[in-house]
Amino acid sequence: MANHTFDNALIPWQTLAGFDHLHYYILNIDQANTVIDVLFKFAAQQQIVLHRHKALNHTLVIQGEHRLYRPEGTLKEVRAVGSYTVSPPSDEPHREGGGDVDAMVFFSIRGSGVLYDILDDGLNTVATLGFADFIGLYQQQGA
Repeated sequence: MANHTFDNALIPWQTLAGFDHLHYYILNIDQANTVIDVLFKFAAQQQIVLHRHKALNHTLVIQGEHRLYRPEGTLKEVRAVGSYTVSPPSDEPHREGGGDVDAMVFFSIRGSGVLYDILDDGLNTVATLGFADFIGLYQQQGA
């Protein structure tokens, strides 16, 4: 009988310097429609870097709990496995992480230009991730 469970060990996860507790794998980039489909894996009981979303994000939680935290680290929201969310661009900074197990979340990022502002604890922008950055990462992962 075939195994029909999702096995994330088969995903060639990538890491990004300075982004502790986060792995990613870009599935596709539709340059004509400016859509990036990517899997993110957030480490269990950890929080990633403070950031804000500058583009529309559609998300689907595939495994675990997708947790969102306020800038100071307090829990803001928990999205259970199977949760589908549409989040418009927002200036509200937050952190993300996994619950008791690693969280795997499918993101469909829709937009061009700057997609994410990366912030320090003083809420100052220290870096950005844009559409062109994702194209570079996609090429580096050997797509």
